[in-house]
Amino acid sequence: MSKNKRQRKPLILQIIDKDIGGKIVLTLLFIVVAYVSFANLLLPKDSLFYVSTFTITLLGKYLTYALLALALDLVWGYLGILSLGHGAFFALGGYAMGMYLMRQIGDRGVYGNPILPDFMVFMNLKTLPWFWHGFDNFLFAMIMVALVPGFLAFVFGWFAFRSRVNGVYLSIITQALTYALMLAFFRNDMGFGGNNGLTDFKDILGFNLESNGVRIGLLVSSFLALFFGYIISRYITNSKLGRVCVAIRDAESRVRFLGYKVYQYKLFVFVVSAILAGIAGALYVPQVGIINPSVFSPLFSIEIVIWVAIGGRGTLYGAIVGAFLVNLANTYFTSAFAEVWLYALGGLFVFGTLFLPQGLAGLISKIKRKDKLASA
Repeated sequence: MSKNKRQRKPLILQIIDKDIGGKIVLTLLFIVVAYVSFANLLLPKDSLFYVSTFTITLLGKYLTYALLALALDLVWGYLGILSLGHGAFFALGGYAMGMYLMRQIGDRGVYGNPILPDFMVFMNLKTLPWFWHGFDNFLFAMIMVALVPGFLAFVFGWFAFRSRVNGVYLSIITQALTYALMLAFFRNDMGFGGNNGLTDFKDILGFNLESNGVRIGLLVSSFLALFFGYIISRYITNSKLGRVCVAIRDAESRVRFLGYKVYQYKLFVFVVSAILAGIAGALYVPQVGIINPSVFSPLFSIEIVIWVAIGGRGTLYGAIVGAFLVNLANTYFTSAFAEVWLYALGGLFVFGTLFLPQGLAGLISKIKRKDKLASA
């Protein structure tokens, strides 16, 4: 009877059936997103409970960071792949969205050119580069958001995983990859705006990016992307594929000896993770209003690792919590104590590594186990 009831449950509820932490985190985020949307659109500005558009944008940015952290936790927490280059996938998705938004400006730019973005006119380009064609179409741009990071992850993973590159060597290679992309995108002749990147966006799908309604729409879209990204990740980790991934993480050589093609499992999950990171980048750009090569910086990719480590890797929901907590602290301390924030961030990572090796999620689980033993 209970089995039949479980089968009648919607697939999403089946996936997170026993995931208490995930249900709590997603429910709290849903409540927050629903409240701030209501408070921004329907309450007067002089109300005590009014939420500003700036707060809406900030929360939307945090949600995209949470999706990025989730993507990293999928490969680091369940495959043992410590990627120091996930910022590259995030940035590529962001550039794909930025290219679409730049094409939407049309003749409203400073130079009034209906085809070429302002930075191309400034650089005396006469024609639109071939790789910019198609980005005036939203559907094409969204395909590129997923395809470009996914393709890069596939090519990189194909060579790295088939060559059995593991551990610190793989981490160094991923960091070198994102650093190389950063140097390339800094070049003006690459056709991506050079050091200044892409900015001065006007609208998306014909709607003004500065309007409150569009900001709320982007916020809700970011939450939905995080929600479905979590469901996909949890579905993978709960499946037989996920159990093989954990076995690879814990004893790769033994799994290979049993006849599994380890590189195929790694490659599939790595590509899924890259696509999630690209989607996060695409949602980040219209909310923040700019994308430039600094997002490719290895420092940013290292920060993502810190988010996951603080929250608790190998839990998925811990990565979301870590992304929110660290970035909330970042927002406060960079304005209040800008000089010491980077030192505090480094110290936080060292403290977490030494005293909270499983992050905050692991600490909560440990406390629960102790309470159960005490009550028994």
